[in-house]
Formats: sequence, C-alpha cells, structure tokens
Amino acid sequence: MKTIWHSTKISLDQLNEYSDSTMANCLDMEFTEIGPDYLKMMMPVDHRTKQPYGLLHGGASAALAETVGSMASALIIDPEKQICVGMEINANHLRGVKTGYVHACARPLHIGATSHVWDIRITDDQHKLVCVSRLTMAILAKR
Repeated sequence: MKTIWHSTKISLDQLNEYSDSTMANCLDMEFTEIGPDYLKMMMPVDHRTKQPYGLLHGGASAALAETVGSMASALIIDPEKQICVGMEINANHLRGVKTGYVHACARPLHIGATSHVWDIRITDDQHKLVCVSRLTMAILAKR
C-alpha cells in the first residue's frame, strides 16, 4: 500500500519529541505506530486523565483524539507551504475505563486540498472500543 505521508523519514522518536512542552506531554501521550495510512498513540488512564468517578475523562479522550489526528494531518501537508489547525471535533464515549492505557488510531476519511477528516477509534488494553471521534482539520497556506 502506498503511504499517505508527505515524508517517510519520520520516526516515532521524532514524533514524541514534538510533544515536549505540550498537552500531550502533560498527559503522557505517546506515539506508538505509523502505518501507511494510519497513526497510533496511547495515553495512561491515571490521576491526570480521570474524572471524579474514577473513569477516563471525556475531555482526555477528546484531547488524545485531537492530538493523534492533528499530527496525522501535519504529516500529510507540506510543512514548507502549509499549516493545519483543528476546525471541529466530536467524540462519542462508549465505555468507561478505570485503569491501564487507552490506544487511539487515526485513519483518514477525507484528504483534500483545504481540509482533512479523520476517524479516530480509541480502545482499552483489551481492544474494546471506548470512544469514536471525528476530527476535521483546516489546511491553510503558511504566511
């Protein structure tokens, strides 16, 4: 399968370095896999990502989805000519998680000249679906 990425020379270490001094770093998110048409990331379910009932916070799931989808768009565009920013995100929270990690996989639904739409599936350590998210990214000319 042909890759969708602008550059095939990006490593997981480089992706994780981009997270320094960001929300992703504060929530201990980590990129785990780059496929020809998908990007994966994981995040712990702990004191930083739980709500008062001890379950994974929906906002943490949304942050994970937006982080993995935003980076996926950033890997598609030409960084010399373009930037990408989030336009809209939605998330359906399907199952509670109390411990372990959640794992997000972003796959494109649409890759256009001015927008990207990502399908992001978040699962728990047992591969059970926790959250389904859709992220729309605007692709803008760099000024």
